[in-house]
Amino acid sequence: MAGYADTKHDHAMRLRRVEGQIRGLQRMVEDDKYCIDVLTQVSAATSALRSFALSLLEEHLAHCVAEATLKGGPEADAKVKEASDAIARLVRS
Repeated sequence: MAGYADTKHDHAMRLRRVEGQIRGLQRMVEDDKYCIDVLTQVSAATSALRSFALSLLEEHLAHCVAEATLKGGPEADAKVKEASDAIARLVRS
């Protein structure tokens, strides 16, 4: 079961809002809106998506990684490495 199973609905709602922001950006470009206004909205959408990712990562750490570390062994090491790699990708983006 996914670590975010209990908050799946909330995550889906957040992603729908991000989707709406992206559609708004498409409309802004189609309507030839001022560049700075478009960039401001890009920043807002990026921030919303980053916030979603951090929330999902937090749940992954609290559920999947914590559970694996309680069991120990190679699975625990793999989950910690997997989480570290995910954090590195988020930091680079």
